[in-house]
Amino acid sequence: MTSPAPRAPRRPEGWVAPGPPPAGARGRPDLAPGADEDLSLLSGDWRVFQQKRGHRWSLDDLMTAAIAAEEVPRPPARALDMGCGIGSVLMMIAWRFPDARVLGIEAQELSAAMARRSLAYNGADERCEVRLGDLRDPSMLPEANAFELVTGTPPYFPIGEGVQSGKPQCAPCRFEHRGGVEDYCAAAARALAPGGVFVMCAASGEAPRVREGATAARLDVTGVCEIVPREGKPPLVTVFTLRPGAGAWPARATERVVRDAKGVWTPEFAAVRRAMGMPDRPPHA
Repeated sequence: MTSPAPRAPRRPEGWVAPGPPPAGARGRPDLAPGADEDLSLLSGDWRVFQQKRGHRWSLDDLMTAAIAAEEVPRPPARALDMGCGIGSVLMMIAWRFPDARVLGIEAQELSAAMARRSLAYNGADERCEVRLGDLRDPSMLPEANAFELVTGTPPYFPIGEGVQSGKPQCAPCRFEHRGGVEDYCAAAARALAPGGVFVMCAASGEAPRVREGATAARLDVTGVCEIVPREGKPPLVTVFTLRPGAGAWPARATERVVRDAKGVWTPEFAAVRRAMGMPDRPPHA
């Protein structure tokens, strides 16, 4: 039985994807999407394997990667994505910084395997690695103080604060099966190089927990960016920028609005997409 081909790109007329093309399947059957999978567009012509009814990359991944790329003072030589899932943030960072060596840590075997396949499909597996394990385990990351950039998108809900999905991958992605923002702060503090940057996405309203976690890990929160899905709506998530320090709370706060009151992408969101190698207007525009 022949595996389905990747979906045809839906892109604006005349738009050309920046960056190098992916390596493709290269004769490897495991790099073709299965019947229950999509091979979806990401940055440039890079693609990511996703379960059709499992965890899928989304706005919070894009904003985490985009803000991380803005916050580093120079292109990082080494970057780390904690709890990398299917690898969307990891790959956006690897695409944005083509000379960086990027490591992901992921505890779900299915997600880690999909991320590895995506890296191979995109031809990035020689400089990118995914380790299967719990980010709270220091043995998973013997390279202490080695990464100029660390990213993370922790689960948004403590166990018991909602109904967990039965779909593959989804429950541990949304609920704190293996720790929350505090654990991500602690792991990031061990991994960050001097002068490094940690960018983390959390549910809106979690600022007190992030502050406590940062203080315990001796990190300074130097930026707080609220992601507003549509003008006039409350924030969807918050992206925090942290740096090694003493846990001081910052004054700098910003917001990014995705769509205006009419539902059209704002100029600032179009600029985010453009910077991350994505069309800055919808296919029909």
